Amino acid sequence: MEEGQQPLSHYWGNTTEADYYASQGVRSSKSFYTSPRGLSLFTRTWLPLRSPPRAIVCMVHGYGNDISWTFQATPIFLAQMGFASFALDLQGHGLSQGLRAFVPDVDIVVQDCISFFDSIKRKADFSSLPSFLYGESMGGAICLLIHFKQPQSWDGAILVAPMCRISDKVKPKWPLPEILTFLANFFPTLPIVPTADLLDKSVKVPQKKIIAAQNPLRYRRKPRLGTVVELLRVTNYLSSKLGDVTLPFIVLHGSDDVVTDPDVTRALYEEAKSQDKTIKIYAGMMHSLLFGETDENVALVRADILSWLNQRSAA
Repeated sequence: MEEGQQPLSHYWGNTTEADYYASQGVRSSKSFYTSPRGLSLFTRTWLPLRSPPRAIVCMVHGYGNDISWTFQATPIFLAQMGFASFALDLQGHGLSQGLRAFVPDVDIVVQDCISFFDSIKRKADFSSLPSFLYGESMGGAICLLIHFKQPQSWDGAILVAPMCRISDKVKPKWPLPEILTFLANFFPTLPIVPTADLLDKSVKVPQKKIIAAQNPLRYRRKPRLGTVVELLRVTNYLSSKLGDVTLPFIVLHGSDDVVTDPDVTRALYEEAKSQDKTIKIYAGMMHSLLFGETDENVALVRADILSWLNQRSAA
């Protein structure tokens, strides 16, 4: 935080959550969900205030992030547009249980998400509605893994800068990955992996960098050995399975993203067997498409997502 910069209670300022949601025309609630493996996971819901929802959007955040700060801007927007949105803090993130930013097994995290999202979809208010996945960065990878586990369960997915491969510009150089993999067998939780500041490389607008950095739940240490090795494993797996994707999707990526690789997004679009697929590559945009860009750029990305959802949802 810059000297003299006052801390914020929320990314939008110091207005209470209840007052802010009311001013935005949405209803929101928060609770804890206990996964089948007994993990306590923090969840949030954002609903349209004045009309029944047209569809549900089940959302997954990225590595080191959580659902209570800038991530909220997108589900609030979706609720304003008539969509019921649901999200959870992943293991080791935000207010959920687990060692901070330690993700030793993404497959188990996928099962956590499936369990929570299925519990939402079974509710009477939502069971007849179209359902969509939404994932940012690592969350986009998790959405694809959910799809592989539930190939017929979703009406589509919104994939924002999905982590189907970590960009070579932030990945440790050879022979460091091999050394880190060896060390992770003995010290998986050590936060020692040398990487660039992902916030600085994700957010373009200087003032928004300050806001993002004030997130009290943001993980600020170096990535843990076990997490990095697991993410490398998962992204290698996904990059080999792009041709197995069959659900409708829109994938969105900035051409200047140096955190995840826009070329792999292009490969996803080309290789996926989905009959209904859309790609948007935004010239000059970075990794944080829905917060870190200029307001005009954020509005452009939002409009593309909304148009895609509108065409696939109840009137």
